[in-house]
Amino acid sequence: MSNAPVPILLTIACPAVVGIVAAVSSRLTETGCNILDCSQFIDEATGTFFMRVSFYSHQGATAESLSAGFGDVAERFSMTYAFHDAAAPMKTVLMVSRFGHCLLDLFYRIGAQELPIEVTAVIPNHEDFRKETEARGIPFHHIPVTPDTKPEAEAAQMKVIEETGAELVVLARYMQILSDRMCAAMSGRIINIHHAFLPGFKGANPYRRAHARGVKLVGATAHYVTADLDEGPIIEQEVIRVTHAQSAADLAALGRDVEARTLARAVHAHIHRRAFLNGEKTVVFPPSPGEFAPEAA
Repeated sequence: MSNAPVPILLTIACPAVVGIVAAVSSRLTETGCNILDCSQFIDEATGTFFMRVSFYSHQGATAESLSAGFGDVAERFSMTYAFHDAAAPMKTVLMVSRFGHCLLDLFYRIGAQELPIEVTAVIPNHEDFRKETEARGIPFHHIPVTPDTKPEAEAAQMKVIEETGAELVVLARYMQILSDRMCAAMSGRIINIHHAFLPGFKGANPYRRAHARGVKLVGATAHYVTADLDEGPIIEQEVIRVTHAQSAADLAALGRDVEARTLARAVHAHIHRRAFLNGEKTVVFPPSPGEFAPEAA
């Protein structure tokens, strides 16, 4: 059994004042912690300070014990803070409809240990991808959704999320609009992916209509879900260039690749506690040493 120290993460948001970094680093040093990586940012527009610290405890301290002894520092600076066991996989529910490229890409990256998450359930509104899900030993909860059954379906979805203890929900091309109530209950814990043609090409067949307009860029946006459809705080984006010689089918294929990569990077940022909500936008810090970030190939 390994006696290596457990990596711990500390995340902080608070009003920007003098002395925060010194106070945090001093407290970690006092408790026998060795800082590996530290990222910080001040939003000058709001006067908010954000900080993420990656460290080891050489005295066997846990995230829970460190949090219990951090209250005086937090109170002094009016902090919102949390200590996290960086080695613990984040319990996650994946939701999907009939396009499986993002779901299957996430399955691959999880299997390759690129994304340290524990998928507690897959919730689709169709039967597609049951075989691929159950082959991995993941519970598959098919919950159909119609306009008449939407409230009941959403209640069933929330029951699965709560009973499995999921901390994160990923909409891996789940093509149903979530209610304001669900968005509020899971604020900052639902990530969605969509093609970056929005708002210019909303609705059905966006790549076909984009092709008809002669677009020169194909892209994708991953964001936190809010009650404002497809307008939540952005976590990650990517675009690639296309030409007049490519067909609508080419654009759709390229778009699927971009969507999968963009969603994977957004999930990676969230599970490693690198993404902070900052009003209608986010602060996203770079990976710490040793964390694998899916590359934007």
